[in-house]
Amino acid sequence: MKQCPIDFFDPEVQHLAASAGCRLYRMQNDTGEGLISEYPILPGIDLFYNDFHMKDGQNQNKRPMPDTIEINHCWEGRFECEFQNGDYQYIGAGDLSIHRLSHTTRQTCFPLAHYHGISITIDLPQAQQTLSSLEAIMGDLDIHLETIAERFCREESCYVLRSNREVAHIFSELYAAPPERMAHYLKAKVLELLMLLNDLPQESFSEKRQFFSRSQVITVRAMHDAMIQDLSHHYTLAELSRQFGIAQTSMKLCFKAVYGSSIYQYMKTYRMQTARVLLQDTSRSVTEIAATLGYDNPSKFSEAFKKEYGISPTLFRNSPSELDVS
Repeated sequence: MKQCPIDFFDPEVQHLAASAGCRLYRMQNDTGEGLISEYPILPGIDLFYNDFHMKDGQNQNKRPMPDTIEINHCWEGRFECEFQNGDYQYIGAGDLSIHRLSHTTRQTCFPLAHYHGISITIDLPQAQQTLSSLEAIMGDLDIHLETIAERFCREESCYVLRSNREVAHIFSELYAAPPERMAHYLKAKVLELLMLLNDLPQESFSEKRQFFSRSQVITVRAMHDAMIQDLSHHYTLAELSRQFGIAQTSMKLCFKAVYGSSIYQYMKTYRMQTARVLLQDTSRSVTEIAATLGYDNPSKFSEAFKKEYGISPTLFRNSPSELDVS
């Protein structure tokens, strides 16, 4: 087996094991832990399963690799990438990003402290040579990797595509690959993905996702931290805009990019998740919990909790297994 391209990782990444064509790595820091499973698919093509429960990822500059492209697919959570020029870009569930590794990153993180996804790295010259060798067996594959790179990575940009039906189907099968046939199955699915990207019409990849400046992201993070530190206070958009010195339109767009939902929906979900923890792990009354979460009227809190989870706070406390999480 060829060596894993360890330059993709921080020096702190630990190599845990290697077996059955897979190398397992662990990334740890004070924000949590991540596991990376690496599969060499074909010479020049590697696939990584990423399972992160942490906020901060890689934080060191990586050497540029202009002849290598990286394809990232997000299954769950959110992924944040800060580029060397200070721009930020995000992918969320169902998104597919493609960029050259000459577009070096300064830092990566996971705003929701939760991310599951797949990365595929392709060394363009080596992989194209591999595909040419396969054509002797499989016939004309008609996959032109440099063309794919030029279409999606013009001017060293990062393109994010909304997952169409074919992309969603390919990745759903990659996440459910049968262990006993993993080696051969991954080869077939990656080739299928490359054929799809090679043949996608222009309109399928014309959308270029918005980038956000470092100052915008830092402001939105500070705003987020202020809101979750005092859940008893319901901030208005005008109040947040005024307090943090950011225009409402930019504020709403950037917050949704970072955290994956609107400010209102994010805080509503955060309050309900906090309520579950307080009901389960403390002896505080429903009235006290309602006040902590900014509800003046306990009945309104109970109504919101039941609407979110299908069960009242009192019944959940007595029988947490009855919670409707569908």
